[in-house]
Amino acid sequence: MSSSDNHLVLRNDHDGISTLAFNRPDALNALSPSLFAELEAHLDDLAKSQEEIGVIVLTGRGRSFSAGNDLKAIERGERATRAHQQAELLDFIETMPQPVIASVRGHCYTGALELAIACDLLICADDAKFCDTHGKWGMVPTWGMTNRLPERVGPVAARDMMFSGRMVTGVEAVQMGLANRSVPSDELETATAEWAATIAANSWHTLREEKRQMRQLLSLDRDEGLKWAREHGPGPAADMIERIQEGFKR
Repeated sequence: MSSSDNHLVLRNDHDGISTLAFNRPDALNALSPSLFAELEAHLDDLAKSQEEIGVIVLTGRGRSFSAGNDLKAIERGERATRAHQQAELLDFIETMPQPVIASVRGHCYTGALELAIACDLLICADDAKFCDTHGKWGMVPTWGMTNRLPERVGPVAARDMMFSGRMVTGVEAVQMGLANRSVPSDELETATAEWAATIAANSWHTLREEKRQMRQLLSLDRDEGLKWAREHGPGPAADMIERIQEGFKR
């Protein structure tokens, strides 16, 4: 067994892209408090590394993104290191400077669905399985499902998913606006890498500012938002002229 096998979240940084992979494939990458603690440590470090890392990918090893909150850990009495740790980490993902992509294969249930829709972008396998099982287990969402799912797919579709607990495939997830795109399962890793690389090729200064502005403008009405964007922007990237000159050479 390699030392990496002992980690619940594996990290790989390459060409300005950091891929974080949940590493509990035998448990369908169920989200235990210990896994969340490792994920939080990585994300905290990445947020401080915005000059080295421009894009982040969240995925899972094996056949599933994640089956959701670890019910066996709950049964054992395992708890997060602080109150609301999981919910606060999902909030943190939304406010991180870098764009975050969820790459989903197989199961993406309940807590994992809440995690995935906290990401900026979502790519999935055609046969991925999205489902909210809070009602099945008698649980009440506290990680943001009742806010983020209606924002993502609209209130009518969100009610259907939450109230019925029905499973949504990757293809349907794209049709309803839950995911940005879906691909055959055996193409997911390559498609994710290519999408991340396309994004990372753009100005990281611009990516960070676009994400920050979209987040900020949620709290303003349209006219206030337009005014805020033109008066509070940081200006262009330091390499803007170089990028323009390079563009004309092509």
